[in-house]
Amino acid sequence: MATSNGAFLICDDLYKIFKVADIEVMALQGLDLTVKRGELVGVVGASGSGKTTLMNVLGGLTRPSAGQVIIDGKNLLKLSTRELTAYRQVEVGFVWQQGSRNLIPYLSALDNIKLPMTLAGGAGKQNEVRARELMDLVDLSHRYDHKPLQLSGGEQQRVAIAVALANEPKLLLADEPTGELDSDTSDQVYELFKRLNRDLGLTICIVSHDPLIAQHVGRVVAIRDGKLASETVKRRRPHPKSLPDGSVSTRPQDEGGTSITESWDEHFEELIVLDSAGRLQIPKQYREQLGFENRVEMEVTGESILIRPAKNLDDTSSQGEIQLEREIPVDEMGSRPRLLDLLRRKS
Repeated sequence: MATSNGAFLICDDLYKIFKVADIEVMALQGLDLTVKRGELVGVVGASGSGKTTLMNVLGGLTRPSAGQVIIDGKNLLKLSTRELTAYRQVEVGFVWQQGSRNLIPYLSALDNIKLPMTLAGGAGKQNEVRARELMDLVDLSHRYDHKPLQLSGGEQQRVAIAVALANEPKLLLADEPTGELDSDTSDQVYELFKRLNRDLGLTICIVSHDPLIAQHVGRVVAIRDGKLASETVKRRRPHPKSLPDGSVSTRPQDEGGTSITESWDEHFEELIVLDSAGRLQIPKQYREQLGFENRVEMEVTGESILIRPAKNLDDTSSQGEIQLEREIPVDEMGSRPRLLDLLRRKS
């Protein structure tokens, strides 16, 4: 089980299985994730990797099949339906990619912001004051009475963020919030997220396909096949200053105590995630490049572990499974019978 270590959000061995007709699809497969209070995190992954399912679980829109989801000390799996509804209304805010999902088209920007406050039990002048404060916060004080169709795509998303903040949530979830915006407008929306994170101490998780999201958040987690695969973290390192002789130095000071380092620059480091069971995911391009199949050899070399393709796989179960798959006949419908049925036939 994951330890809290003061974390605001904890996903521990999280599973989510969807059943479509007679087929079960495992969207999350033992995912572990922790997010600190006040952290700005990006979540990336290919389509079907499970990232949107994760956001829906964190937002209380769907219950996981197994595992734990603890947010600000509350285990979402133990909340009643009424408690989960209250959680969605007050403690978490949502920003979606589609403007039609964020805003009601026949309401003004102010009325869109007031609606979630009304649904949560608020009323009167206080809602009006709060809505205007939020419009000012997202730099749209000149758009109070405009309806969504009178706003640009970037303005719609900023109003959507204001709507998400209406009931002062502790967690803000954004699913592809810049997916329909151009690069300049996307940068403006990301800058707004960073300002809200910095000034309000808001915990924010952003799902994105944008490979450049690492430039806008403090940490990026990558999901592959329903599990956390890697994390990209932002580091600061000294930018060396040229010395009179043409060389460079990365020492913070020279012998006389004079500063040599002119500034700091940022770089990104990708770390492969090792889960609680000691498992890690080797990226597909590495496996293909090195000829990895479904068995490898491992060797401890000093302070490192060497992983290399396994040899002589003829006697392993993996080869036996492959051979069995080849021997199983295909029926007239083009599908293979269940293994249990096949064994019954042979007996």
